[in-house]
Amino acid sequence: MKQRQFQLVSEWRIDAPLDRVWNALCAVEDWPRWWPSVRRVEALAPGDQDGIGAVNRFTWATALPYDLSFDMTVAAMEPMRRIAGRATGELEGTGIWTLGHSNGGAEGRTVARYDWHVDAAKPWMRRFAPLLALVFAWNHDVVMRRGEAGLRRYLGAKPE
Repeated sequence: MKQRQFQLVSEWRIDAPLDRVWNALCAVEDWPRWWPSVRRVEALAPGDQDGIGAVNRFTWATALPYDLSFDMTVAAMEPMRRIAGRATGELEGTGIWTLGHSNGGAEGRTVARYDWHVDAAKPWMRRFAPLLALVFAWNHDVVMRRGEAGLRRYLGAKPE
């Protein structure tokens, strides 16, 4: 079997209180305002009172000359700590945001970790994934760094 699964981890250190970072990540409809790689977010289903089951379609402008769309369904949510989702579409798998205080519990600084475990779903992605694994990982890193910088600006946090 050819490799087409990607396990990517990003960690953001934001000089802002955890609740502000949490609220920004939960308000996915606002992501295009501060995350330059997010072209569009379309709400497809609202989910329950806790947001579980909410479905949003994300369209991303990648660092490569290719836009990417997939639906993300909220599978689990632990307020101020963790959001887990299931991706379907051009990428299929799971994404998990885990938040905590930075520097051993400092209240004004937040660490947001994103674990992205996905399979390439489109035939061309599957075909070239083994050869382009490093390019795909680089692309993900660029998109995530843009998000981190955008969130810092959005929250008025100091750059690292």
